[in-house]
Amino acid sequence: MEDLNILWKKTLEEIKTDVTPAGYNTWLKNSKVDSYEDHILKILVQNSFAIDWIKSKCYTKILNNLRKNHENIKNVEFVISPTIPKKEKEIKNSEKIDDKKGLDKKNELPIKDNYIDLNDNLNPKYIFDSFVVGSFNELAYASGQAIIKKPGFYNPLFFYGSTGVGKTHLMQAVGNYYKNTLHKKVFYVTSERFTNEYISSLQNNKTNIFKDKYKKYDLLIMDDIQFLSNKEKTQEELFHLFNFLYDNQRQIIFSSDQHPNYLQNLESRLKSRFSQGMIIDIPRIDTESKIAIINSKLEQGGTKLDSETIIYLAEGLDGSIREIEGIINNISIQSQIKERILTLDEVKNLTKNIVKTSGNISLKDILKAVASFYKIEEKSILEKNRKQEIVKPRQVLMFILREYFNYSLSNIGQKLGGRDHTTVIHAYDKIKADLVSNQVLFEEINQIKSMLRI
Repeated sequence: MEDLNILWKKTLEEIKTDVTPAGYNTWLKNSKVDSYEDHILKILVQNSFAIDWIKSKCYTKILNNLRKNHENIKNVEFVISPTIPKKEKEIKNSEKIDDKKGLDKKNELPIKDNYIDLNDNLNPKYIFDSFVVGSFNELAYASGQAIIKKPGFYNPLFFYGSTGVGKTHLMQAVGNYYKNTLHKKVFYVTSERFTNEYISSLQNNKTNIFKDKYKKYDLLIMDDIQFLSNKEKTQEELFHLFNFLYDNQRQIIFSSDQHPNYLQNLESRLKSRFSQGMIIDIPRIDTESKIAIINSKLEQGGTKLDSETIIYLAEGLDGSIREIEGIINNISIQSQIKERILTLDEVKNLTKNIVKTSGNISLKDILKAVASFYKIEEKSILEKNRKQEIVKPRQVLMFILREYFNYSLSNIGQKLGGRDHTTVIHAYDKIKADLVSNQVLFEEINQIKSMLRI
């Protein structure tokens, strides 16, 4: 029997590349030799769907391989195991089976259900083991590791960066570690939800209940702090909550899309509190890190791509991990349907509306990014408006068009309200000179470049 088990393992290895990774992992990986009698090798599989899938996908290949390596085997039969290991039972009971295709959807599709714990809003899939560390986020990762080893070491810990760079994953990884390993009370909340809870408590005369709730946590994680802009009462409540938690050595983590000093309509005393701990920028994801993330997501989904295709995706997709996850899910599904590795041309076709480079960023895109960053209306930049809050964004826009997109001076002037090219020269030279010594301006332009994916 031992020789037969070795033979079966060898057979599985040899046919592994002939079937989809997801199919192999679902239906063949855990199969075992049951018996050998009358020149018939019997193999144990988990259920009837496995038998149907094997017969339709690789039965002939398996039989030919067995005959090649063992001349006495004349046939192979697949039988259902009378006992299913616990893990397989859990999968069988928790996942719906596609009767038509005979596919285990959990393993066949790379899209995982997110089971949020309603008591703390933590997603159990956000853990350190699944967090890909690259040069762009190694400092952020190190700070997260520091506060799980020594709570309060950086307090508060403040992450900022554009959407999709992994801020939420990292913060929740800290939260899950506090909860599951340190056995501490944790709560994750967006600033919008915090605001809504506070307003509701005011309307229902339950502010004391609201305050008591948030004072009980050992770790408070608040995401997207920028949405507290102009919410004076909520900011005041957060200020007092912050002081209580900080004074009682409770860990606090915040995130935002910008450095706290650049957040508009936020009380200076709150900005001061944010700055007394550690503030960490998570910049755009570099190409090497994107390659690592893509490879990680492919492995999780049981999908393969050649190196040329992976490099194409890394160079073409923006720095959003969410976008990378989305396209890898799509590629995995298409690959499983076709039962082969997708070609570069097929991947290009799948991503033609997603991949974005500086070559196809329009003036409208750039104008929108600048106006959005400075929180002004797009049309005000084009108008004859000399207010300082408009002049600076207009000059920045002219600089970006000239410096990063090679627009001609006359074209910039024409597009931006019919201005003379000398106005454009003045704006360009001023911004370029200011960048030498103005760190704030340098950071602002980098943020806008990040928004434009350049």
